[in-house]
Amino acid sequence: MNARENGATVTGGPAWAPHIEVDGNLITGQNPASGAAVASALLERLR
Repeated sequence: MNARENGATVTGGPAWAPHIEVDGNLITGQNPASGAAVASALLERLR
């Protein structure tokens, strides 16, 4: 079973482009290019 089959909402951006999702305390990035955006979101959440 994949995430969608288990009821998750899955989103994404263009291939190899930065894309993040923030849902409460969950912060996730699509790929390595998203690292800086994930770090920024994490620091903002910690404030």
